[in-house]
Amino acid sequence: MDKVAYIAIFLSFVFLFLVRHLLRRPGGDNHGKSKSMRLPPSPRGALPFLGHLHLIKKPFHVALSRLAERHGPAFSLRLGFRDAVVVTSPALARECFTEHDVTFANRPRIPSQMLATGVALGTASYGPHWRNLRRVATVQLLSAHRVGRMSGVICAEVRAMARRIYSATTAAAVPGGAARIELRRRLFELSLSVLMEAIAQTKATQPNADADTDMSVEAQVFKQVIDEVFPRIGSVWWDHLPALQWLDVFGVRNKILAAVRRRDAVLRRLLDAERRRLDDGIDNEKKSMMAVLLTLQRTEPEVYTDTMITALCANLFAAGTETTSTTVEWAMSLLMNNPGTLDKAQAEIDAAVGHSRLINADDLPRLGYLRCIVAETLRLYPAAPLLLPHEASADCKVGGYDVPRGTALLVNAYAIHRDPAVWEDPGRFAPERFGGGRAEGLFMAPFGMGRRKCPGEALALQTVGVALGTLIQCFHWGRVDGLEVDMSEGSGLTMPKAVPLEAMCRTREAMCDVLQKL
Repeated sequence: MDKVAYIAIFLSFVFLFLVRHLLRRPGGDNHGKSKSMRLPPSPRGALPFLGHLHLIKKPFHVALSRLAERHGPAFSLRLGFRDAVVVTSPALARECFTEHDVTFANRPRIPSQMLATGVALGTASYGPHWRNLRRVATVQLLSAHRVGRMSGVICAEVRAMARRIYSATTAAAVPGGAARIELRRRLFELSLSVLMEAIAQTKATQPNADADTDMSVEAQVFKQVIDEVFPRIGSVWWDHLPALQWLDVFGVRNKILAAVRRRDAVLRRLLDAERRRLDDGIDNEKKSMMAVLLTLQRTEPEVYTDTMITALCANLFAAGTETTSTTVEWAMSLLMNNPGTLDKAQAEIDAAVGHSRLINADDLPRLGYLRCIVAETLRLYPAAPLLLPHEASADCKVGGYDVPRGTALLVNAYAIHRDPAVWEDPGRFAPERFGGGRAEGLFMAPFGMGRRKCPGEALALQTVGVALGTLIQCFHWGRVDGLEVDMSEGSGLTMPKAVPLEAMCRTREAMCDVLQKL
């Protein structure tokens, strides 16, 4: 069937759906109930069938921030078939995740997200299955003890990145000069390498010390899947109008499914390899996350199926790869636009660590200014600016407004972190605001809050700290052609930079001996 026929069918469907919608009483099942409810204010101009979708521009978090300026810290939207409440104040966010934490522990079923992840940790409804997944993630896979044991993996992968940057800088730069380096790809490879080693004891790069990059086949598949799937989750029309899923003229559904099949095939191969290693008898202290799950499978095979294990591991890859690399990229961008802050961070590392070795995870507690830089980066550019959406499992009140059961909750962490009522000069990069406990008690939720808070926070902060500290310790960084780094925000779940970061990089003389020995 040609494209013209598809378009004709699509338009016919839209016409019939509009007629049906107009003949129905507005408000659907909640219409009678909503008359007696005090609902949050809503923008005017909602359209039949579409609701407020025509008002939503990209980036989504910025569009919602602008709507909040006109309609207040809690307002409602109609996104296709789904009602949503948007919260943009610290007080209301705390109320949602403390007083109503159980009520908002559910996730809305977003079709594109379900295609990509299935019923995994991030998307499962609140209940026994989710509680078991959460317990496994927090106790077995991402506990403080296990993250502490992963510090060797993190440091080894960061050293490998530093070695590749040093090699590229040495090869490309004239004596005493600087080489032009793109950091996004290198940081993505780093975060993927850490997770691949931790989850499946495999490498994301081939063992070639002189190579600028040489990603393994498995790593290439994961990168392609993230590149193909992430921009589409939550951004296709049938996420808001599910009936249109069967009139997918541009083939988005098939593209997501094809990418997921490639990812799952790789995960099954890695799982089979871990099963063979487990059968050969490996040291319990050196077990990968997959090996831990396979051990649990032996006692409860009906719970820890291969499908459940691959879905959970896919969720860990999706949640931990781009979020970590994007955070370091934003931090480096901020530092290059604020060279005085970069110099101060470098001086702190020189004093605390010296020039005879590279920074490691044990140094992080003593690097207070570096921690302030990370905190300020997460304030300005949280990895998930809207967190993940929640859904009310029962009627409740937020900020004095009624929120009916089934309403999606969007918490705009980006707007909350820049609230001028809370933060002085909120758009300015000022790590000092976190020094000496000055920001204690001020609301920040870059990893979420409550029952659905990201369980990988400790691993993410350790990876970001060691990676950022190593880049500062080992190299001098400058802006390309002396121009300000473009800080435009892209669209997506993880708020990537619209323009990938490129920088002029020169190895610090004091660190040459250390880097040469890597």
